Amino acid sequence: MAELTPMMKQYNQMKAEHPDCILMFRLGDFYEMFNEDAKLVSKELDLTLTTRDRNKPAEERTPMCGVPYHSVEAYLARLIAKGYKVAICEQMEDPALAKGLVDRDIIRIVTPGTVIDASMLEEGKNNFIAAVCRTGSGAGACFCDISTGEVSATAFSGRDWQEHLFNELGRFAPREAVLDTAAWEDVELREFLRLRLDCRCELGREEDFAPDRAMETARKQFRTGLEDLPGEAEAAVRACGGLLIYLYETQKTDLSHLTAFRYYTGGEFMELDLTARRNLELTETMRGKEKKGSLLWVLDKTRTAMGHRLIRSWMERPLLSPVQVNKRLDAVEDLVGDAIARQEIAECLREVTDLERLIGRIVYGTAGARDLVALSGGLGKLPRLRALLAPFCSSLLTVLRESIDDLQDLREHIARALVEEPPFSVREGGFIKAGYNSDVDYLRDIMTNGKSMVASIEQSEREKTGIKNLKVGYNKVFGYYIEVSKANYDLVPDTYIRKQTLVNCERFITQELKDMEHTILSAQDRIVALEYELFCALRETAAKEVSRIQQTAAAVAQVDVLTSFATVAAAGGYCKPTVDLSDKLDITEGRHPVVEKVLKDALFVPNDVHMDAGENLVAIITGPNMAGKSTYMRQTALIVLMAQMGAFVPARSAHVGIVDRVFTRVGASDDLAAGQSTFMVEMTEVAELLRNATAKSLLILDEIGRGTSTYDGMSIARAVLEYCADKRRLGCKTLFATHYHELTCLEGQIPGVKNYNVAAKKRKDDVIFLRKIVPGPADQSYGIEVAGLAGVPSRVIDRARDILSELEAEGCPAPAPAAPAADSGQVSFLDMGASEVADRLRQVDIDTLTPIEAMNLLYELKKKL
Repeated sequence: MAELTPMMKQYNQMKAEHPDCILMFRLGDFYEMFNEDAKLVSKELDLTLTTRDRNKPAEERTPMCGVPYHSVEAYLARLIAKGYKVAICEQMEDPALAKGLVDRDIIRIVTPGTVIDASMLEEGKNNFIAAVCRTGSGAGACFCDISTGEVSATAFSGRDWQEHLFNELGRFAPREAVLDTAAWEDVELREFLRLRLDCRCELGREEDFAPDRAMETARKQFRTGLEDLPGEAEAAVRACGGLLIYLYETQKTDLSHLTAFRYYTGGEFMELDLTARRNLELTETMRGKEKKGSLLWVLDKTRTAMGHRLIRSWMERPLLSPVQVNKRLDAVEDLVGDAIARQEIAECLREVTDLERLIGRIVYGTAGARDLVALSGGLGKLPRLRALLAPFCSSLLTVLRESIDDLQDLREHIARALVEEPPFSVREGGFIKAGYNSDVDYLRDIMTNGKSMVASIEQSEREKTGIKNLKVGYNKVFGYYIEVSKANYDLVPDTYIRKQTLVNCERFITQELKDMEHTILSAQDRIVALEYELFCALRETAAKEVSRIQQTAAAVAQVDVLTSFATVAAAGGYCKPTVDLSDKLDITEGRHPVVEKVLKDALFVPNDVHMDAGENLVAIITGPNMAGKSTYMRQTALIVLMAQMGAFVPARSAHVGIVDRVFTRVGASDDLAAGQSTFMVEMTEVAELLRNATAKSLLILDEIGRGTSTYDGMSIARAVLEYCADKRRLGCKTLFATHYHELTCLEGQIPGVKNYNVAAKKRKDDVIFLRKIVPGPADQSYGIEVAGLAGVPSRVIDRARDILSELEAEGCPAPAPAAPAADSGQVSFLDMGASEVADRLRQVDIDTLTPIEAMNLLYELKKKL
């Protein structure tokens, strides 16, 4: 096999040091990949696979593919999105000046959890990387978003530590996780990260998670947050240390924007598992995985990228402290009360740039001149924001106003230094403002006034020598020269140096002319280098203000979210809930925030909720399908969540006693990948909620036991209901929807159990759902009528009624007729529950319809259906 070139030896050495990475190797204007990396990338990115050595036999050729350096971010983003790690190998010296092989080194390793470029990040969503450290009796976890500088950690212990860890991982949804050896060997943990969260797992070195080294690393990194930590926080600090060392090794740059370590405990936030977040559709819908149709879609009227991220965070971790909740509610009330000021604040916020991620890139060293101008522009809106907040008197808005620092000194510095619209690259110059630096101004003057300098020297030399036809010229061979005719040769001074002899003239140079030539010809390179040097100094100046900017960004984000809550509350007629530590859950005329917004041609029917720890502990809800049982239960859970977020709620009035967790068992589907049937999934969820719920929890249980035989299902449903209602075992507020009407007899038998049903009115063979929750059990299920509404053929519906009559008479159903009447199998309009549509069609005279009238009619009928 042929000997490798020095460049390929250099490449192979870099690749050997980072075997788990795709190596992007800078060659001139391209990042090249070779061998297996080239094959992988060409396949993943649909790039052409080529080779450098076409003259060699096919088996000896080196596969390669490349991407242009100026557009590498787009290709990098696609590789990262697929879960790959990419090592960037950069040229560390100018190839034109290098002697022999160009010096190269790995400047950064980009991974799914360490992305910082704006083009690779979702504006309204954090990008977390996590670390997990297992201990004998639990685990510690640390979460970091290096794009914003947010670092938080917590620890888990006790019997249910694993479930709490999984819930927290699900809440942060990290793109990447660094695991110590014990966590890596936990197969269940790795499968949860990989399969449920689509998270890349990385095995960290055990010594990086050692207690002493981890604490030392954390103390060097953070200015605050490590004082007076409880003993159980050791696992969290170990996870933090392991994560920091991983970041140092992959990022190879300044991480000084990671300034504060925040340790939190389980008593600060309501815990929500993946099932509850999915069933309640907090941030995305179950079917389409879209924001539209979720609670976030309703509440998120934020105007800044920071607000987008914060409202999502507040939604996924509602507060457990009534004091903190009421501070937010008071602030929202303040903003609801002044519509004009609220609108002005919203418009002002619209102009504030993403301060968190801008300062992250500035500290990181990847920010350009445009980023600094954007930072200055965003900070420039803050004096106006502070002025708009001044009239409000709620304690939280007052604190936030005082926390907003407009950094006038930094803004003025950037405004003096940079032009308003700088070029994209800081390597090309043209972004330092005139008057900021005298050397830059001088070099610019040379570049723009080079001809006048030549003319000035020409005139000066004529006056000195008395040679009136003396000329200063230029060519690419000799550069600048003084040309004197042979007739005037005797007037040439001794200081002139002969450069070239022509037929009719002589050409000379002088030291002054050579200096001018060097000045003019090198001005472009010098000004580019000088502008970049000035920019780096300015970027370092901005980076030193990281703490002030992060504090300001956090305050602006909170103002944005509170303003969003107030905007939604004012537009939707929401009320300020009473939130305390009682066991009450009283909601008057509550509405589902999402369904209410989606309804176009009908008014949402509001309903009340009256629950407590005494006589109204468990509500058994019966009634037909499609009548609104699930909507009622979900809206109750959402109102509780909204109240504990600090938002107004869709109701006439609401009194919410703090709920520590919300559990949902709503619907189920087969989990074939895990080998579980619908019923198995259902029972697993029931087991988890019964094991982890407390007396302060809220349970939403829909159709427990329906996935198995009638008697088995009813027995399980009753046993679960009794367990929930028993104060010695659980005794928590429970909404229990069921079709097992036999369970309604428990009211009066078990303390705290009450019956409710969704009112419906039957008219001949049709049923009208009134959507109203009323006391008492349902008188019948209306299942056959609902089947008719769904479009089941009338023949099937008629046969179902016959069978039902026979079953109710406690006899066996007779077999179907041997020779049934002919049936087209078509579904009539009446079968679809749309008698209104049928009536409308009977009134239409088709012969007199114009084309536009026909289109309008069709549109009207489709809407009714």
